[in-house]
Amino acid sequence: MMRKVMYSLIPIFILSIYLYGIRALGLIAVSFFFGIATEYLFLKKKKKKITEAVLVTCALYSLSMPPGIPLWIAAIGIIFGVSMGKMAYGGFGRNIFNPAITGRLFIYIAFPNMANKWLIPGNFGLTDGTAGATPLEVLRDGGIPNITGLLLGTRSGSLGESSGILIIAAALYLLYTKTASWRSMGATLTGYLAAQTFLYSFGLGANPLYGIFSGSLLFISVFMVTDPVSSPKKNNSLFAYGILIGLSVVLIRTFSLFPEGTSFAILLGNTFAPLMDETIGKTKVKEVKL
Repeated sequence: MMRKVMYSLIPIFILSIYLYGIRALGLIAVSFFFGIATEYLFLKKKKKKITEAVLVTCALYSLSMPPGIPLWIAAIGIIFGVSMGKMAYGGFGRNIFNPAITGRLFIYIAFPNMANKWLIPGNFGLTDGTAGATPLEVLRDGGIPNITGLLLGTRSGSLGESSGILIIAAALYLLYTKTASWRSMGATLTGYLAAQTFLYSFGLGANPLYGIFSGSLLFISVFMVTDPVSSPKKNNSLFAYGILIGLSVVLIRTFSLFPEGTSFAILLGNTFAPLMDETIGKTKVKEVKL
């Protein structure tokens, strides 16, 4: 399963390197090196081998990084995510929270000014390094982002969240290979669309369709909400889990100071996942094997 997730991310990695060049390569290298090293140090005393799951964690974490963030902050984030979001709970299969999101949210809170370094993308990073407003910031200011940039990825944002077409293609591959759950993925987008459309009809928030492609909602719906470890283990719970995350994204984006909201929404969903299994969950999801 983990290998299929990595396969689906390859085109997104290629695009990020094309857009940001050495910056993307540096963030990817730092994330993998320190993420793998952190898990290795935890498992060394137990004489256990690192799992393929840490590769997915490092991949998703690196792709969630703003291209202009300093490498040392990126290193701190992945170390915190793997150690406190995963290994502190006993390692793979025992963590409550998604480790990639844990690391991303940690640096977002600890280094708010440095963790929002958005750059204008260019061919292999050959730009002047100036900051560029993200589509979510454009929407908050009452503007409309360029739809071509949202679909192709030629707009400011995190390394892996920009291309709607590539993320949708990855989603189709993961669903076809039965690697990701259509229940949690679909429920997240449905919950978002329903809540955002309702508020938008009263003049609140952004256009629902533009909102899906403007931030990391699509990316987290495909790759992080569907994490089999930190999400509920029963089918009915997956629907409630996704709806909770989608609704939370809308509320955070609309009424808080944060233009995004996906990281907070996922950790909120992770927190209630066990309770959902105990109260409304029916029919256990098939266990995922590496």
